[in-house]
Amino acid sequence: MTEEFLPVGKISGAFGIKGWVKVFSFTEPRSNILEYTPLFIKIQGEWKEIEVTGGKAQGKGVVMGFKNVTDRNQTLSLIGAELAIRKSQLAPAEDNEYYWTDLIGLEVINEQEQTLGLVDSLLETGANDVLVVKTVQGVEILVPFVLDVIVKSVDIDKQRILVDWQIDY
Repeated sequence: MTEEFLPVGKISGAFGIKGWVKVFSFTEPRSNILEYTPLFIKIQGEWKEIEVTGGKAQGKGVVMGFKNVTDRNQTLSLIGAELAIRKSQLAPAEDNEYYWTDLIGLEVINEQEQTLGLVDSLLETGANDVLVVKTVQGVEILVPFVLDVIVKSVDIDKQRILVDWQIDY
């Protein structure tokens, strides 16, 4: 079985002259990316473990240094590289809590047993998260992820989310 990797950020630029990089973090809060050990970087399509030597939140992103990357020239080839962790590094989700990555690809059906589509992605709106559901026709349906009100059940094993939502909302 291949190890499943979850992207947690992307290198967006060089920072300073000592080989540090700017990172756009996908974690919430953004500085959580600094807590993961080990961290992996995708180089030429392959995940390789990389050791973080330091880092901090900086502006809207994060800056960090890596072992054996000691000058700005070395960082230039890393710009655009994805950073990830193994899925097994995540703590199990609590009851009625879900990692977004576990919801992507699940079938969404309503209480009338009509298939709305598959979860393509999620949006964070502040009030609540929103499922972006893609229909077979490629149309996006936005469904607020409000447990027990709109989202009636999530069954990871059956790969299905039951919602109180009409197909024509």
